[in-house]
Amino acid sequence: MASISNAFSLSLPCNRIANSSSDFNPITSALSGLDSGEFSPGRVAVSKPSGIGGRICANATPVMDQPVGEKSSGAPTIVEVDLGNRSYPIYIGSGLFDQPELLQNFDRHVHGKKVIVVTNTTIAPLYLDKVVEALTKGNTAVSVEYVILPDGEKFKDMDTLMKVFDKAIESRLDRRCTFVALGGGVIGDMCGFAAASFLRGVNFIQIPTTVMAQVDSSVGGKTGINHPLGKNLIGAFYQPQCVLIDTDTLDTLPDRELASGLAEVIKYGLIRDAEFFEWQEKNMEKLIARNPNALAYAIKRSCENKAEVVSFDEKESGLRATLNLGHTFGHAIETGFGYGQWLHGEAVAAGMVMAVDMSYRLGWIDSSIVKRVDDILLHTKLPTAPPETMTVEMFKSVMAVDKKVADGLLRLILLKGPLGNCVFTGEYDRKALDDTLSAFCKS
Repeated sequence: MASISNAFSLSLPCNRIANSSSDFNPITSALSGLDSGEFSPGRVAVSKPSGIGGRICANATPVMDQPVGEKSSGAPTIVEVDLGNRSYPIYIGSGLFDQPELLQNFDRHVHGKKVIVVTNTTIAPLYLDKVVEALTKGNTAVSVEYVILPDGEKFKDMDTLMKVFDKAIESRLDRRCTFVALGGGVIGDMCGFAAASFLRGVNFIQIPTTVMAQVDSSVGGKTGINHPLGKNLIGAFYQPQCVLIDTDTLDTLPDRELASGLAEVIKYGLIRDAEFFEWQEKNMEKLIARNPNALAYAIKRSCENKAEVVSFDEKESGLRATLNLGHTFGHAIETGFGYGQWLHGEAVAAGMVMAVDMSYRLGWIDSSIVKRVDDILLHTKLPTAPPETMTVEMFKSVMAVDKKVADGLLRLILLKGPLGNCVFTGEYDRKALDDTLSAFCKS
């Protein structure tokens, strides 16, 4: 468990924080199931002592009252990831590339005079010039290099990562340089890992341009690359100085990528934010149609959920693992079927259906939740079953090296109880897992 210097309170709902007993230890309570092999997070909110800027709490505002209207630009919404002296802001809004003061915060975000932007062949023609201008406008002291990588999950490997190091070394970057990730989850993960490794760690900034990256992968400091035997097995926890989300970048996002990212949005509602899931059910059509304020709200709410969890459990000792609902099955699909054949969110969507199916077989949820998950994923045009070529043996062999395996025991994130509740556990009937795999695989 990451050390946390804040005052804590446990609340259900979040706006009752002040009424929590001062004798109650929420960390002990929230993690009480770890020794028995099961972890059930409930709803945990973090609050700062009086006199310090308030923490954003994921369920502080009634979700159903959120407006859905036209795109608006101006001052960004800011969600803070609370990690003590390594805390950082997530800026969310329209037109943020036109606000250079956000990136040019040299006391907090950009260190030194040299910057390298890591992007790909798809994003570079669209946004590289805008980001370079935002970094240098009115400040000729900063020089910007860039490296343009091939686009796609299949390039998230050591060979491609070396191209970043090559450019950084050729450009004679020093320990005061700043790496900037401009792109989706693959670019963010690789740039972050490069920053964590180059000269044993340099400054970096996330500028995510896909829904997937904006609501999930850019927040929380998970960085890394894939290995032929498993996804994201090589990497590091390494936090950015800030995350800048210009929602205008979603205007150029292909429909398939948009739907893929919405899988992670749906995940937050299933595991810890039932009201948000209900909002999604009522507003999915607007999200698919790219209604600007609907997307902005979904991104904000997702970031609040992610920031809250990361603030409690940066290194994934328990609570943070629950953010991986469907990912154990999904990563097996990506690895077994071939990196890049399915988008990450597509694999996670099928994985969530499998996790929900297993939860139902264990008797932990009722059939109405199973139906609601199927319905919302189908509405989002996401897969609800793995590729036909996936076999039981393929799933088992890849899942055996999953990062959540401990002492040979495969731990899974499963739903348990009312919507919005889940467990991270290795204590389940293995027959339920076998039955789920058999139900979704031909052999």
